[in-house]
Amino acid sequence: MHWFALKSVPHVGNVTFLRLLAHFGTPERALKASEDELSRVKGLSRAAQAALLSHDGSFFAQQESERVAAAGVEVVDILSERYPRLLMEISDPPPYLYVRGTLSGNEVAIAVVGSRRASVYGLSTTSRLTRDLALSGVTIVSGMARGIDTAAHWGAIKSGGRSIAVLGCGIDVAYPPENGALIEAVARAGAIISEFPMGTEPLAENFPRRNRIISALSRGVLVVEAGEKSGSLITARFALEQGREVFAVPGNVTNAGSSGGNRLIKEGAKLVESVEDILNEFPDVATLKRSLPEPFDLTPQEAELYALLSQGALQMDDIISRSALTAGEVSAILLRLELKGAVQQLPGKHFAVT
Repeated sequence: MHWFALKSVPHVGNVTFLRLLAHFGTPERALKASEDELSRVKGLSRAAQAALLSHDGSFFAQQESERVAAAGVEVVDILSERYPRLLMEISDPPPYLYVRGTLSGNEVAIAVVGSRRASVYGLSTTSRLTRDLALSGVTIVSGMARGIDTAAHWGAIKSGGRSIAVLGCGIDVAYPPENGALIEAVARAGAIISEFPMGTEPLAENFPRRNRIISALSRGVLVVEAGEKSGSLITARFALEQGREVFAVPGNVTNAGSSGGNRLIKEGAKLVESVEDILNEFPDVATLKRSLPEPFDLTPQEAELYALLSQGALQMDDIISRSALTAGEVSAILLRLELKGAVQQLPGKHFAVT
C-alpha cells in the first residue's frame, strides 16, 4: 500500500522515489515525514516536498491493491532478492515491478527486438536464434510486439526455454490483442512484467520507457530487421548507454526495413549469423546447461527437405523446384515434418525448420 501511495505522489518519479527510500528506509516513513525531515533529503525538489506534504495517495493505493489481487499479479519491489540485479544498475530503475510468472534476481538473458512488419527471413532467423539461445540456457527478453518480438518469445517457449516479456502497458492489458495465447505461455514459462499501473493503456510514449527495461534486463541486445526510425534502435541506444553488447542480423540491403540494423553493424554492432556469434562474447554462459534437441527420426526424403530448409525459409514452389520432387510428394513430406515438429509453416506459405 505504501509503495503504491508514494509512487502516486506528483513530482515523485523513479529517481526521487529511490532517493526517498534510501534516506528513510521505507516508503511509509517517507510518506509520514515532516517538512523539516523532507528538507534534509539531498536533491529533493521543493515541488516534491510540497506534494509529499499535501498529497493523499491512499485511495489510489487501495484501488491498485485490489486490482493486483483480483488479477493474481505479484509486485516485486527493489528490495526483494528477486528484483533483477542488472535492472538496478541503470539510473532510473522502477521501484517495483508488476509480475506474472517467475522472476529471478540473477538471470542470464539476451534481448531480441526488431520490426513489427518482419519479413519471412526475419521471422525464421529470429526463431532459429532464440531457439538456440534458449537451448543454451539463455533467457530471451523482448517486448511482446508483433513481428520479431512475437517470434522471439515463441522461439524460446517452444524449445522449452524461458522468456521475459516487458510490456508498454498495464500488466492486465492484453496488447497486442492477438497475442493473448502467447502472453499466457510466457507467464507460465517465464515472466510478464510491467512498471506501469494496472489498466494503463498502450500509449506511444510508454514504449521508449519500456525499451530501457528490455535492454537493462539483458547482457546484450540483438536487433533483427529494423528501419531507420525503428523503436528497436532506441533499445540499442539504451543498451550502449547501459554498457550492454549490441548485436545485429544483417538484412537485405534493398529492403528499407533492414537499413537500421545494417547501419548498427557499420557502427560497430557485432554481426550475427549463428548463436555462437553471441555466446562467444559471454564465456561464462558456457557454464550454463546446454541442451541439444533430440534428433528427428527422418526418412531419406524427409532429411533431404529438412537440410534444404535449414538453409532458410522457402515457399512451396521453390521447395519443389530445388528438390526435384513432385508437388504431391513435397506436400506429403512437409506434412510429416510438421507432425514430427521438425518444420513449421510461416505466413505466405513459407516453410522453415523449427
